Amino acid sequence: MPSATITSKGQITIPKKIRDELNLKAGDVLDFDIQHGRIVSMSPNKRNIDEAFGMLYRENQEALTVEEMDAGVAEYFRKKYKKQ
Repeated sequence: MPSATITSKGQITIPKKIRDELNLKAGDVLDFDIQHGRIVSMSPNKRNIDEAFGMLYRENQEALTVEEMDAGVAEYFRKKYKKQ
């Protein structure tokens, strides 16, 4: 069974065998499932671009141009930070 040691900064190096098996790369996020004080599973939190399809769709909502989106974001921050 592969093992890892926690450093003084709370970091661990995931053994190469596990990184290869899960196809983990630098910057990947891992999810931990903890039950009764133990890690019962650890899995990569990898998302596929196809999962994002349709997330922002609202029926009867007109699509915005990039310029309209930029203006909306600018307005939000003006209001949030009261800069005009």
